[in-house]
Amino acid sequence: MRCNVLNMLKLRLSMLGTVALIIGVSTLGLTLILGLTGGLNLYSLITMVAIFNIAQWLLAPYLVNILYGVRRLDEGENPRLHQMVSELSARSGIKTPKLMLSKIPIPNAFAYGSPLTGSHVAVTKGLLSNLEDEEVEAVIGHELGHLRHRDVQIMMFVSFLPSLFYILARSMLFSRYYGGRDRRDSGGLAIIGGISMLAYFFLLLFTLGFSRLREYYADQHSASVVHDGARKLSEGLAKISSSTWKMQSAHGGLSFSGFKTLFISDPDRAGVDTAELYQMRGGDDDLVRSILGRRINFLDRFGELFSTHPNIVKRLRALNA
Repeated sequence: MRCNVLNMLKLRLSMLGTVALIIGVSTLGLTLILGLTGGLNLYSLITMVAIFNIAQWLLAPYLVNILYGVRRLDEGENPRLHQMVSELSARSGIKTPKLMLSKIPIPNAFAYGSPLTGSHVAVTKGLLSNLEDEEVEAVIGHELGHLRHRDVQIMMFVSFLPSLFYILARSMLFSRYYGGRDRRDSGGLAIIGGISMLAYFFLLLFTLGFSRLREYYADQHSASVVHDGARKLSEGLAKISSSTWKMQSAHGGLSFSGFKTLFISDPDRAGVDTAELYQMRGGDDDLVRSILGRRINFLDRFGELFSTHPNIVKRLRALNA
């Protein structure tokens, strides 16, 4: 228990530091751009991006339901799963979310919602068919951790800043080429566009790092509300990665990049995470131990910089610390 509390404290400090970096880079970038433009059109651009992000947040659940074939799971279809969600929600100190079922075949789960729709936790058909009940319980505990920590709202706020600088960079660079301005104005727009693109790049890296920290945080929540949660979630994550990679190999590569931030595990990293496990034979403990025994090389660390989810080896080591 003491170890779990220390892990949570370390994660909170890391997240606060990442947020401070995001705000610092944003403030520096906006200060430079305001100094160069006088702020004449920047405020209208900020308003436009803010409205777009809020609208996306409010309407995203409807889009998720359409893209992933999500429907409400009636209690009579799977009373055990409904009971599991209800009990874990009570332990998490949150209102029980709507339980949804996605028709996609890969094993995964995700939490989402907005003020218009309320909170949802969705499990895929692949998750229910590939994982044992205790592993599904730990996965749901992870997703409830996202709701408990308000990750949907927090990530919307954090993602707003990279979006702002990206749109600003695009508008400045396009204005340079198509705006019909003189050479001096064109040079000024190029400088503003370059500063904006640089700020966007660093903010994107910090945002992805923040997303990975939120995954660790949700993992720790599952370990705290599910009995023997660290073991159950470790086995569940190992199975998710292994099963997803096998399905991708068999079907020529499934991709769910558009909304992979929602998932408990990044499906596009499944091949990297489990390339050494394809010939694996044995029990769940063997699968987890095999992942824990892998070495993390430079390419693993570099690739993780551009991922929404932590490297599976690091993730399991954090759970089993």
